[in-house]
Amino acid sequence: MSLDLIQTLALASLVFGAGSGVKRIVPVISRLNIPAAVVGGLTYAVLAFAAEPFVGRLGLDTSAQPLFMVAFFTSIGIGATWSLLKRGGVPVVVLLILATFLALIQNVAGIGAAWALGVHPLIGVIAGSVTLVGGPATGMAFAPSFEAAGVDGAGVLTIASATVGILFGGLCGGPVGSYLMRRRNLVSSDRMQNVVHSGDGGGVNVELDQERGSFSVSLLVLGMCMGIGSLISLGFASAGWVLPAYIGAMIAASAVANAAERSSLRVIDLRLVRFLGGVCLNIFLVVALMNLRIADLANLAVPLTVILMLQVVIAALFTLFIVFRFMGRDYDGAVASAGFIGFGLGTTANAVANMQTLEERFGAAPRAFLTVPIVGGFFIDFTNALVINGFLNWWR
Repeated sequence: MSLDLIQTLALASLVFGAGSGVKRIVPVISRLNIPAAVVGGLTYAVLAFAAEPFVGRLGLDTSAQPLFMVAFFTSIGIGATWSLLKRGGVPVVVLLILATFLALIQNVAGIGAAWALGVHPLIGVIAGSVTLVGGPATGMAFAPSFEAAGVDGAGVLTIASATVGILFGGLCGGPVGSYLMRRRNLVSSDRMQNVVHSGDGGGVNVELDQERGSFSVSLLVLGMCMGIGSLISLGFASAGWVLPAYIGAMIAASAVANAAERSSLRVIDLRLVRFLGGVCLNIFLVVALMNLRIADLANLAVPLTVILMLQVVIAALFTLFIVFRFMGRDYDGAVASAGFIGFGLGTTANAVANMQTLEERFGAAPRAFLTVPIVGGFFIDFTNALVINGFLNWWR
């Protein structure tokens, strides 16, 4: 039996809702910041794998995946403006350089470990910056490229790596930050306790009933950037550069956002664009995960586990001895280090959760909260994509 596109999206909606329900029932999943899309989609994939010998496999129409993937990364590009970079100042640039360097180290170490274990070297890149610095969205976006490069079951490998990364990104950040504070007797300059950051400063006000309202304009800008980006991607392809489809869209989106900012045209509601991107990301992840073949992971479970444990150790040591030093060796630097592990192994949500936990206990860290989300949520996706493509093209 096979489902058409509309039926597939309807089933994906139910699976996403089930994932949200599981997070409410199992609080530890919420504390580890594992997205509902990952919980629901992975649960469905496991159940489908168990039922396949008895009822066969349900076919899904995944033709809309590229659309939602490109839309999500376009929303990231719209947020990557020079004003945001300047607002964070030098620490943002430093942290971005460090995060990019970590991506390189993760891939080199992953390739070395994969070679030593006798598996495809690119599996080390999948269990490197693709899914750790990149997270599940970047992993699933690059999975077809790794399949084309000869890595069978790349989709299953990416989500398995990303899930382990999210787990350890949530588990390791707080202990590393606390260790740095105790070792150096660090205290916050602002002893305000129980501070909770709301992330983007509040909800999204959407004007749905106006053709020129914020929702319509944001959707128009998003679609326009995707269209321009497709032309940029065609240009790269004609020049012989192998890049994912969303790279052109991210470049176009960033250019449009910066142009609008320089001309003082306040036509882009960043919070609304991020909201739209988040919706597209959830749809993309759920459908991608529902279509995974868990059996592809069986023969690579042990090598993948070894590589990922090595990556956890590397991330912890890199943070303790390099990130903390370059972020000032003070209280804010310790909190930023906890956040760095969060998005260096998992997602920006892990990073923020790690920092909030330390801030509620030890005091406010405003510099860390300004720096880490800007790098983890926006700019690292640009540099990490270049790093990943460098390794893919090197293999070819």
